[in-house]
Amino acid sequence: MKYMNKQFNIENKKIDVYYKQETLVELPVVILNTYGNEGKNVFEKCNELKCNEFILLSISNLDWNNDMTPWFAPKLNNNNVDCLGKADDYIKLLLDKIIPKIKNELNLTIKYFAIAGYSLGGLFAVYSAYKTNLFQRIASASGSFWYPNFVEFVKKNKISTNIDRIYFSLGNRESKVRNQVLASVEENTKELEKIYMSQGIKTIYEENEGNHFKDATLRMAKGIKWILE
Repeated sequence: MKYMNKQFNIENKKIDVYYKQETLVELPVVILNTYGNEGKNVFEKCNELKCNEFILLSISNLDWNNDMTPWFAPKLNNNNVDCLGKADDYIKLLLDKIIPKIKNELNLTIKYFAIAGYSLGGLFAVYSAYKTNLFQRIASASGSFWYPNFVEFVKKNKISTNIDRIYFSLGNRESKVRNQVLASVEENTKELEKIYMSQGIKTIYEENEGNHFKDATLRMAKGIKWILE
């Protein structure tokens, strides 16, 4: 498949923009925050799945455990690190610098913005819709909804009224772990689905085979495909 890739660096964040060569007008823009630099693979998988046409704005070189988390949470075990909860700072960078720069450089006419992410990126995608009205759709694949107090936050706050579609997915073995915090992920994700459905938002929960790390690219692409329909 032939497509274009333009690259930018903004405040140490690496931004890759992927789109089919002949298009840039009146398309949805999906912002994908990535742990590594998997945006290219996700975009190619989306096209294999015959997603509706869109522009992918993939952001990498993130301070993952801090940029993607809404507030402080202590490490889960000795192999992990504390999450410092700097999502609000990153959202400000996204709104004030990254998105304006991309819109200006590419002269985009945008149909709507969506936000997508895997793991902590999926948590961030939902959280961001409580902090800005920019986004219309959300794709959270294997979102880290075990995160302490997140469901309580959702119950006490109002999501952006612009949100009209939210996609959730998990692997069917993600809750089959010894750590009781991580084991809450399935129950919490299903509870979030019910909350948003009750608010009139078109919402889906999809279960995939395997643990948290299986078929991550495919899972993310499936979520993006659904929100673009």
